[in-house]
Amino acid sequence: MRALHERGARVAIADVNAEKGAELAKELGERASFVHCDVTKEDEVAAAVEQAADGNLRVSVCCAGVGWAERTASKRGPHQLQPFETVIRINLIGTFNVLRHAAAAMNDNEPSANGERGVCVNTASIAAFDGQIGQIAYSASKGGIVGLTLPAARDLASRGIRVVTIAPGTFDTPLLGALPQEARDELGRAIPFPQRLGQPSEFAALAVHIAENPMLNGEVIRLDGALRMPPR
Repeated sequence: MRALHERGARVAIADVNAEKGAELAKELGERASFVHCDVTKEDEVAAAVEQAADGNLRVSVCCAGVGWAERTASKRGPHQLQPFETVIRINLIGTFNVLRHAAAAMNDNEPSANGERGVCVNTASIAAFDGQIGQIAYSASKGGIVGLTLPAARDLASRGIRVVTIAPGTFDTPLLGALPQEARDELGRAIPFPQRLGQPSEFAALAVHIAENPMLNGEVIRLDGALRMPPR
């Protein structure tokens, strides 16, 4: 959001965390607003897109996601169904909710000089390709996002709407921020180069480039410093 805002975009921050979302909107100031949004709830996604579309929605970036660690089966029995369903509902169905509503709003835009009406940027993970032990729910959800990217891009091509997915590796997110520094450093050393955690600004830079490069469409881009996740 910061990167797009810095380039003059009007941004609508849609998040389930009202406190942090409103705080970011206040920090950005002019051309920034906040709307509470649970991506699993169709009415909230529709309302968020409607607010964004007031400014002629051209770029949608969806980053919502959660994880759950559990093996497919163990001494305790089979993997619990409810956590699996929750991860799929938030990560995959939530992403689809944002994609379909954003694309519908972009459909009404006047095309640019090259015929483009908008771009939807989704967030998967290298776990879609390198799923680790105990991460079957997360990998399945992110694999679904990878799988919908090309058909969605083809569905929307006639309207000049692009769909691109970023598959990040190990990034310095608030989730990892709770780990001790030693553990964070060890995760960074596992990355071939650069040997550190990815920075949110690097994710943002790629999202901005996707928005600016009309030839990027129907693609899943790994952003991982050449990391290939080990089994565990």
